[in-house]
Amino acid sequence: MSTADPELTPQSYKTDEHPIWCPGCGDFGVLASLYNVLAELQIQPRNLVIVSGIGCSGRTPGFIKSYGFHSIHGRVLPVALGVKITNPELCVIGVGGDGDGFAIGGGHIPHAARRNPDFVYIVMDNSTYGLTKGQYSPTSPSGFQAGSTPYGNIERPLQPLALLLSYGASFIAQGYSGKPKQLTELIHKAIEHRGFAFVNVISPCITFYNTYKVIPPRLMEIPPEHDTSNRVKAFDLALQTDHIPLGLLYQTSLPTFEEGLSEVIRKAQAASPPRLDEIFAEFS
Repeated sequence: MSTADPELTPQSYKTDEHPIWCPGCGDFGVLASLYNVLAELQIQPRNLVIVSGIGCSGRTPGFIKSYGFHSIHGRVLPVALGVKITNPELCVIGVGGDGDGFAIGGGHIPHAARRNPDFVYIVMDNSTYGLTKGQYSPTSPSGFQAGSTPYGNIERPLQPLALLLSYGASFIAQGYSGKPKQLTELIHKAIEHRGFAFVNVISPCITFYNTYKVIPPRLMEIPPEHDTSNRVKAFDLALQTDHIPLGLLYQTSLPTFEEGLSEVIRKAQAASPPRLDEIFAEFS
């Protein structure tokens, strides 16, 4: 923050657009946590980009004073990566839902994890397609009844935390929209992490899959003695079925995609490019 920049508060990031989510939607908790984190870190709106996909969470860029990109279905990560490598100095935050991220967008997650770009990906996981009237999603439990599965979902749900661990993500955490203080702390850590930071947020859909009563008894705080550098122990937590672990599961330090790309550019600029006639001679 330069001396000319006034101190920012959570209110500083609110736009004139008012969220039109259903009253009680868990996404309000995620948005409030984002406002708080941005103010804590004093991130200037001109240095911030929010990228979203399709779904209720896709509206998020309109509610945050920053640059925003409401991308097409499932394409949060490639768009966020393009923004980051174009200007590595920007703070880039991708937001999306479980359907956007793990269905049509699921193929992008392993590549984002292995490349390790320095940005945050927040998934607001409500286990349903809330925007399109509550169909089952990749994280819906077996037996879930909805318009698309009136006799119960016969598929097993994906396990986001285990997936990200297997893909090699360098930061993996899980929060609950009903615990905004903890969620704020997790997003804060994610932004400060150097590399691809994934935060899964259990964010109930009040209208089509109201889990506010059934989720709290299953929440389990990750104990403070948990070794966040131990990937095997993180898998033990990620594969929990009876409980929902909250907190930081795993964190490690890896070279970022931007660092590698910068080195490639440096080598390319230092190399003597072949002349066109030399190239043509190879094929003559």
